[in-house]
Amino acid sequence: MKNILLHLRIPFSFFLMPVYWFALSQTNHANTGISIGVFILLHLLIYPASNAYNSYYDKDEGSIGGLENPPPVSKELFYVAWALDILAIIIAYFLSGWILALALFIYSSISKAYSNDKIRLKKYPILSWITVGIFQGAFTYLTVIQALDNVSLRDLMQEKYLFPAVLSSFNLLGFYPMTQIYQHEEDAKRGDLTMSRLLGIRGTFLFTAGIFLLVTAGFFFFFQEKEIFDFSAFIVYLLVMSPVLIFFNVWFLKVLKNEQLADYKHTMQLNFLGSICLNVFFVLLFLSN
Repeated sequence: MKNILLHLRIPFSFFLMPVYWFALSQTNHANTGISIGVFILLHLLIYPASNAYNSYYDKDEGSIGGLENPPPVSKELFYVAWALDILAIIIAYFLSGWILALALFIYSSISKAYSNDKIRLKKYPILSWITVGIFQGAFTYLTVIQALDNVSLRDLMQEKYLFPAVLSSFNLLGFYPMTQIYQHEEDAKRGDLTMSRLLGIRGTFLFTAGIFLLVTAGFFFFFQEKEIFDFSAFIVYLLVMSPVLIFFNVWFLKVLKNEQLADYKHTMQLNFLGSICLNVFFVLLFLSN
């Protein structure tokens, strides 16, 4: 049981939490009960199920996201992953309706296609990168918006929903290769040509920097007329995210001298710092509305 709990990697859900807070900050007086329910469904059921399913098929011996020394996996982990997904979908139906239930079903199905050895999207660098970016970003953002504001699927296609959804995806598209940067050896053993392996260590840093320049430009336009407690939302964004920028650049300079420093420890530090800063910013944005 302990090994199963470890492979659920529930704390790892914190890294995906900014998408939820961003969506919540853009809702119009969302129902508190549904807001809490959707939060639980995503972060305590759907994401852990995805982690467990991925761990079952990867059978990593080296460090993975949220687990420096992953324990052996068992068949029970496979069943737990399925049980959590099914439970989440059932609860979603009664909490918000068929749209949320369908959205979680689609998300969990894509997650399984990412890891399952018969399909294994993970071994295709660009396809897996785009898939993760879309479904952990825009798809999740729109799912939360729809459930919390009861938005029709047609109305969900409006620019006011799609633009921040796209920004959410680009955030993930930037972070995702960095989460793979220390796993090149493990991924090579399984024959998975991940985005980070395709780019190389230095290329991963440069690619991520380029994506985040685009994200920053996107947030500049999105936050032009928005304020957080009477301060420009974009300026607050820059200030809150500045520790991430500093850490990223200092780490990159170290890696240029020694690529062995592109390791699990620094990757998790960047992920944790980035998640803290984004969560803080979006919570502030939510509280200021």
